[in-house]
Amino acid sequence: MTPTDQQPLWLQQARHKLQTLSAAAGESLEAGLQRLRQKHSGHASHIAAYRGMLDSSGCCSLNGRVLERPLAGGPKENDDWWDNLLNAYRRFDSEHVPGVGVDLSFRGQTVTATTDKDGYYDTFIKPSQRPVTGLWEMAEARRSEGGPAFLQSVLCVPDKAKFGVISDIDDTVLESNVSHWQTAIQVTFLRNARTRKPLEGVGKLYQAFQQGRDGAGPNPIFYVSGSPWNVYDLLVDFMDLNDIPPGPIMLRDINLDRASLLHNAGPHSKLAKIHRIIERYPGLNWILVGDSGQIDAELYAQTVDKFPGRILAVYIRDIDPNTDSPKDQFVDRNIEHVTGSKVPMLRVSDSNAIAAHARQLGLIEPEQIHEVAKDVERDQARPDIKHAVKVGLVDEAVATAGKVGARVATPAPKSAAHR
Repeated sequence: MTPTDQQPLWLQQARHKLQTLSAAAGESLEAGLQRLRQKHSGHASHIAAYRGMLDSSGCCSLNGRVLERPLAGGPKENDDWWDNLLNAYRRFDSEHVPGVGVDLSFRGQTVTATTDKDGYYDTFIKPSQRPVTGLWEMAEARRSEGGPAFLQSVLCVPDKAKFGVISDIDDTVLESNVSHWQTAIQVTFLRNARTRKPLEGVGKLYQAFQQGRDGAGPNPIFYVSGSPWNVYDLLVDFMDLNDIPPGPIMLRDINLDRASLLHNAGPHSKLAKIHRIIERYPGLNWILVGDSGQIDAELYAQTVDKFPGRILAVYIRDIDPNTDSPKDQFVDRNIEHVTGSKVPMLRVSDSNAIAAHARQLGLIEPEQIHEVAKDVERDQARPDIKHAVKVGLVDEAVATAGKVGARVATPAPKSAAHR
């Protein structure tokens, strides 16, 4: 038999469908994507305005990126793997605009920032002091030479907040399996915010943290990750769809120099971002949440050392709770490191364990234990990432390849500019 004959039936079917697609398209994938870029080029530039924050000194930080065109839109009910792949390509093929002015306005004050070589702006506004009446206010960003205004949410921490939460994202909030790169890549490029899965119970758990022990809240939540800024919109959509409380999301630019690839190196590292958040809110104590898949335990142990008396608890989700792996041993060494600080640092299996411990510390309301447990059960009923990759993506690819071929041969009514 030939090698092709020895392949599984689904793979032979997928190969046939993709060959049909290629013939129907009559052009290479790159050529088709180039046409999409040209179609977008006549549009006004887009400002990806990331969530800002107003700290306890009254200083508001605002950052974002100016792009030639909008990134992919939010996930649609009928998006298939091909839609997801194109949207992912658009995110990572974003054409930034360097060296342009951006006017940023907040509470009646306006400053002008200039984008760097990668199109990013990052600046501060010192607005007039006034009481914080809600957790969120709005700033505006627009190109200095004119154009539409883009709203930019600003987190405004109320004086009654009791503590803050700093959370990782991948494998802490969003199931990503980043320790297995093949699976992570497939899920990143072939799934969307609607079909990605949260870690069990994280929505209700973080709602309980935000509400606090006495319900006075709201307590702020910040998200810090080594993921690239290109997936910012996906993360915002994902958190909204899964009722995960919003907060500033701090990611990183993709850079191939060695320092930028290390989460614990340099002024723009994950560790530096965590420490800057804590420094900007000296009146708050903190809960830190991460996972055992990477080096969160080490980063958080260093944070406990740097801020004595300011860390209430550290929770590390065990990504492989049924095995005693080298990753677990790494976490346990960092737990031992902080023992003398009296800060509880736990390696936990799920949100139920975090909620139970947080209840003992008086950080959440007793009835929230049951809400988190119900949320865990509901999320457990959804297919996990391994099942999605091994079964769902394969079946979906085979089932929709023919539809994609027809779509390329006869353009769909909806414009690519609005996808």
